[in-house]
Formats: sequence, C-alpha cells, structure tokens
Amino acid sequence: MRNFKRVVLGLSGGVDSAVCAALLREQGYEVTGLYLENGVSPDGARDAAAVAERLGAELLVQDIRAELEEKVCAPFEAAYRAGQTPNPCILCNPTVKFKALLACADRLDAQFIATGHYARTENGALCKGRPANDQSYMLCRLLPEQVQRLLLPLGGYEKAEVRALAERFGIPVAHKPDSMEICFIPDKDYASWMARRAPLPGPGAFVLHGEVVGAHDGICRYTVGQRRPGLINDRKVYISRIDASTNTIELAYWDELFKTTVLARNFNWIIPRPETPIRATVRVRHTKWENPPCTVYPEGDRVRIACDEPVRAPAPGQSAVLYDGDRVLGGGFIV
Repeated sequence: MRNFKRVVLGLSGGVDSAVCAALLREQGYEVTGLYLENGVSPDGARDAAAVAERLGAELLVQDIRAELEEKVCAPFEAAYRAGQTPNPCILCNPTVKFKALLACADRLDAQFIATGHYARTENGALCKGRPANDQSYMLCRLLPEQVQRLLLPLGGYEKAEVRALAERFGIPVAHKPDSMEICFIPDKDYASWMARRAPLPGPGAFVLHGEVVGAHDGICRYTVGQRRPGLINDRKVYISRIDASTNTIELAYWDELFKTTVLARNFNWIIPRPETPIRATVRVRHTKWENPPCTVYPEGDRVRIACDEPVRAPAPGQSAVLYDGDRVLGGGFIV
C-alpha cells in the first residue's frame, strides 16, 4: 500500500528544489530526494547532499547518463541536424526525469513525486504557475499518470519569493545562481557540443524570395525567427525556414513570419483526447506574451491549430502547447 505522506522529490542541488523539500516537510511529508546524475554537473550532487543534510531528508542518487543519451541527447542532435529547433527539457521530462521519479516512488511505496517547476497541479490537472515564472510549457508532454501523482510546491510563488524562503529555511544554496543552460551543455555552446560528436554541416546559402543573398556557416547555428543583419540594406530580414536537404536557409521579412495555421505531430494529450474540434489558446514557444485563442482539430496523432491571431515564426521541432484558461491540455512538435 502506498504511503500518502511520502514523496520522492527531484533534488537537483539548486534553490528551487531545495525550497520544495523544505515546503513539503513543513506540510508534513516524508521527503526522499532523488539526485539524477548526468555526469556533467560536478557541483550538483554535492549541493543536493548539503540540502538533504540541512533538512534531514534522505538522498538517493541515480545515474541517468544512458537514458539521457538515448532519449534526449541523440534526438536533440538529430533534430538540429535536420534543421529543427528542439527543446531538450520537453524531451527529458516525461521520458527520463519524471519516469525515474515515478519508478523510485513505486520502489519506496510513495504516493507522490515532486519537482521545483513553477507550475501547479490541481485534482489531476496541470496548470500554469505565476506569470513571471510559469514553466507549464516545459511539462506539456507529461503523461496523465505522471500528473496524477505530481506535487508542485512552487506553483504559487515567484522566484524572488522562493529566494526569500530559502533564506528563512537556512538552505545552503540560497544564493546559488539560477541554472538557465541545457544541463548536458553547461557552456551553452551546443554547436561545439555537436561538433565533438560528429562533423557539422558546412556553409550554404541564405535565400530571400528565391535569390541567394549571402552565405551561412552551417544550419545547426541558426533557428527560425532569428534576425540576420547585414544581408539586406533597406529592410530587416529573418530566418523563416531551414532546409537541411539542400543546406539552405530561407529568409523573410517581418510580416511574412506570421502564421495562422500550425500543425503539431506526435501530440500528447494530458486530458482525454477530444474527438471533435475544441477551443483553446496556444503557445508556440516558451514565452509569456504570445497565447492567442485558437480552434484545435484533432487529426490522428497530430493536431491542426487554427489561430484567431497569427503567431510569429512557429519553428519546426519546438512545441505547440494548448491551454484551457490556466490548464494545460497537451503539446506536440511543430511541423
């Protein structure tokens, strides 16, 4: 029988998960921290151990390097080489991080898992956190059974409030800088990371309306929506499409970047899959300002999203995430 007061927390060694541990213990939960070793962050395990010791929580360590390579690193690299813009956290959360947390919880007969994401769970629904820090977009591919057992203690807080809580709890990582980079590429230079794994595609052409207007230094260094200065004198131009098959990058003017129809493949529904069109709002990137209303047409394992207002430069490989108010309905990969 599962223990409804026991929770397995993803304890990363950062301030967010540390405050989660303190809040959960304050609420009467028996907290077991699980540190996921990726072989890249030497300070993480040490800081997680310091937090666990300070709070009197058990800490377990699991090596996830093989799973991370198979489920995240290799697909991330393949997508970039195909001219897409993948989000590694969205790949990792359901297939590595939350899978490991749930497996650990099952071994310990714990009912709940928890992380330091800025989002909320309510009665089996996944919802947005406070607007300044909302990370619900990153959780769009969680499985319903993962959401059902998930606690997100930081959903009602903003980052400054969490820092203040860390001070109050006497947490040793209270002033540790936020980690914004890809966890397996800590220097943020993903092109160099890819080059160490295999040779990168070489230079090719920038094309505007069928005319070659310059040369790029490899498609893996660009993403849809980026501005490319210095190519056209009289107007700003932006990347609108990356064609890996021809090693060309197509450019467009600002007003040409906007689309009213977005297709998303391999769509993951957190709610029961609707059989008929539904109304929702959509995000096509992890930003706070773009969330237009739309009509969603389920089409097999993909959806067609007709936006009431155009969205800027939906990038293949990024995720289109649907919402009903604050509730996350699901997400799929833009094509």
